[in-house]
Parts: sequence; C-alpha cells; structure tokens
Amino acid sequence: MADNIYDEIEIEDMTFDSILEIYHYPCPCGDRFEISIYDLRDGEEIAVCPSCSLQIRVIFEQSDLPESKDGAEQTPEQPQSVTQAQVPVAAA
Repeated sequence: MADNIYDEIEIEDMTFDSILEIYHYPCPCGDRFEISIYDLRDGEEIAVCPSCSLQIRVIFEQSDLPESKDGAEQTPEQPQSVTQAQVPVAAA
C-alpha cells in the first residue's frame, strides 16, 4: 500500500478540521489527502487522496494530536454525539 507515497508531510503543515476530525493536505490532482484523527491515534500514518492513487506519509508524534472534545480517547465505534451540537428549533 505504501508504493505510491508522494511525499512525507509534517502534521503541522496539514489543516485540521475539528468538526469532521480529519487532517487534510492539498494533492497535486486538485483534491486533498485526508486522514482521520482516529486513524492517527491508532498509529496509521498514511493519508490517501480519494481522487487519485497518491498517498502521503504523515510525520507526527501522538503528543501532536489534539485531545478529543470530551477529553477521553474515542474510537470510530464511539463517536461523540452529534446531538450536543444541534439546537432545537420551534415549529411554526
């Protein structure tokens, strides 16, 4: 799987989306490489581009990763509840 490594990128050079909890970085094809915070916490270091075959290796330490929103380690099987961010709207 690591045959198509395009580059090695420091995590500080990537952009973190705190809503989706993914890091992304521009891909030469025009899309972007993506890797989830959960994958990084599990030790995965390869970010993939969904539009082409290129991949990048993310250089990071576990201490570089932001803490989870509730302060506890989360896994993909235990995502934070979306309802906390939802605001009730009164019906007209």
